[in-house]
Amino acid sequence: MKKLIILLSVLMISTSVSAAEIPPESLPSNATFECMEYTESLIWDILDKVQNGLGFSDAQAHARQRFFNLVVSGQSNGYSFSQLSEIASNAIFQYRDMYLRPEFYVQNEEKVRWLISDVLEKYKLGTIDYNEAKKRAYEKIYQSVDANFDYDTEFAKDTCYRNIPSVDNSLFTIARKLILAERTPNL
Repeated sequence: MKKLIILLSVLMISTSVSAAEIPPESLPSNATFECMEYTESLIWDILDKVQNGLGFSDAQAHARQRFFNLVVSGQSNGYSFSQLSEIASNAIFQYRDMYLRPEFYVQNEEKVRWLISDVLEKYKLGTIDYNEAKKRAYEKIYQSVDANFDYDTEFAKDTCYRNIPSVDNSLFTIARKLILAERTPNL
């Protein structure tokens, strides 16, 4: 009996909970970090399952059911269903994409870092804010496909008249990740 208790104690100590975190680069622009942390506390187990192969639609359905129940019962800490769902949806999408294409993220991180190196430097020095850094990074990524692309000109047009090059959205995610990493120095 004593051996069983020792064995169980060792297993409990060596087994850690691996709570998946919501990547800050996946946050919608209107989301707060407090809302992200609250959402993360609600769906960490779903994100773990996505990392292990759970599909996007199934994961999103589980998360939305949780949010619906919390909002209806008045236990959502004041956050709306749409706020929680939007954050979760973006995080689930990114986790699913990283599960399906891990090599894409590895191969393209250095490419994006090189493309936006001047933007990262300006952001690090504090000469531009996050929104401006993000805009300039997006423009650099678009210009890697079409050198004549002008962000301000194209986005000033009506939606149906824009001529925006086709780019994998994950490149923008990588750019946001790199920009946010400049804000948080490595210790």
